[in-house]
Amino acid sequence: MLSTKYCKKTDRDNPLPEYPRPQFVRDSYFSLNGKWRFEISKSEKIPAKIMGDIVVPFSPETELSGVCRKIMPDEFMYYKKSFVLPHGFNKGRVFINFGAVDQIADVYLNEKFVGSHTGGYTAFKFEITDYLNGEDKLNSLIVRVRDYSDTKFYSRGKQKLKSGGIWYTAQSGIWQSVWLESTPVKYLERVKITPDFDRACVNFEYFGSDGVDENVEVSVYDGDKLIAKTKEHTVYLDCFKQWSPETPFLYNVEFNAFGETIKSYFGMRKFSVGKDDKGVWRLFLNDKPYFHNGLLDQGYYPDGLLTPPSNQAMEQDILFAKSAGFNMLRKHIKIEPLLWYHYCDVHGIIVWQDMVNGGEKYGLETSVIPFVGIKLDDTNYKNFNRENEEGRSLYYQELEETVNHLYNCPCIAVWVPFNEGWGQFDSQKVYRKLQLMDFSRIIDTTSGWHDMGSTDVISKHIYFTPIKVKSGDKPYVLSEFGGLGLRIKEHTYSDKMFGYKIFKSKETLTKAYEKLYKNVIIPQIKDGLSATVYTQLTDVEEELNGLMTYDREVVKIDIDKLKKINERLRL
Repeated sequence: MLSTKYCKKTDRDNPLPEYPRPQFVRDSYFSLNGKWRFEISKSEKIPAKIMGDIVVPFSPETELSGVCRKIMPDEFMYYKKSFVLPHGFNKGRVFINFGAVDQIADVYLNEKFVGSHTGGYTAFKFEITDYLNGEDKLNSLIVRVRDYSDTKFYSRGKQKLKSGGIWYTAQSGIWQSVWLESTPVKYLERVKITPDFDRACVNFEYFGSDGVDENVEVSVYDGDKLIAKTKEHTVYLDCFKQWSPETPFLYNVEFNAFGETIKSYFGMRKFSVGKDDKGVWRLFLNDKPYFHNGLLDQGYYPDGLLTPPSNQAMEQDILFAKSAGFNMLRKHIKIEPLLWYHYCDVHGIIVWQDMVNGGEKYGLETSVIPFVGIKLDDTNYKNFNRENEEGRSLYYQELEETVNHLYNCPCIAVWVPFNEGWGQFDSQKVYRKLQLMDFSRIIDTTSGWHDMGSTDVISKHIYFTPIKVKSGDKPYVLSEFGGLGLRIKEHTYSDKMFGYKIFKSKETLTKAYEKLYKNVIIPQIKDGLSATVYTQLTDVEEELNGLMTYDREVVKIDIDKLKKINERLRL
């Protein structure tokens, strides 16, 4: 079984122990990751005894979970964890946080129903104060999960029960960290941080208990140096330091509210579109044209699937992209743990963030039809198998949850609501909603095809036909291309192989990559090409077109030549 070097180092009793939310750090943290009891059943009735074991937060389909068992749509998963709160942990309220549970989770504490959440990729929490037993007493937590995978309209990303090609192994259940935190009875729930580059200030919007606006004092630091302390919602910064991939400077922030201190950070940057000095539409960073040179990043691992075997594994992927000369990653059809975005913030990687696709079974609208030049109307829900009203409503719920969850990550430059028509519907309406939720970022509404006109960029996926940039009234972005494949013996997931063009050696792959960039990509930057997303960062299962193998052990292209090419991808 293929695995990463991090797999054997994973502490099964305390996996992924790092504080999981760097963008909003409380001094209250009690991890529930580790060994839980686990049962699979076809009954929705909670079993009297839950006898098996699983390592949370790894899905039961993974090697790291210790289960290694495919979950079917007619099965329920039952997780059980017993815990005693540390002495003095409860400051007034206690919350349980789930980074992600795929797809439907029902939570019970001490035999009482706490709450339910639908959506396999978005974070959620419940207050459990009133359900806890007294201090120093044992608490029994049960989570019931059902995952329909790709058999219904729920969001499932690249997962498929019958995996193959560009579709990957389905995974289920708890797959991001679970932890407890405590707050005062009156508390600051979250903060919306909006840098205003042109006005040289940063704005803070507070959410929480009654009176939160009057009870929050914000302190802004340049390193350890205090540069502002106020109860105002806007802080002006004289001669501020900019955030960019070249200089990823972050200001530290402390919020003092209701007797507790919460730590965060922000970057002073501006993402926008505009015309360069030749009148060509470009992507802009900090009011200047800036070329986004990126990779498609699926975020899969052979031993953890959607869950990294360690947080170091996530960071190393980012550091590889950075060291190779890329300045952007397109996070493809997945929402990562918040630590991943933190690493991008710290190391200076721009992120294009995809929304996770759902909808009924995909057909010709996502495959043959776009390649013969047909554009379908996404307000006709039959065209994209989006007739289920509950599924469309759930998309909007997850859209809002995703934006709120990731809003304070300086690295995110572009939102991508739909990809290649997968579960697409009402894209013009979605674009307007997203603009209202977040005016500070660029929107690539329909990446690939079926562009209904409401988008900030011209977004093309080109693998098989010649790449010919046609600039227009928006920046032209090549949001997927490449896919040059190479099999590395003993570093593959299976005997099957998928790639858009197959090579037999590192040398021939490197030459093809050089030719593609030197003859096609670089010459067309002057014609309006404003961003590229090469497919892809790593191999994933049968898809062997990564710059690295699936286990991250082998770089399949000459790294020095790769760096030299990337040095030329600038405006």
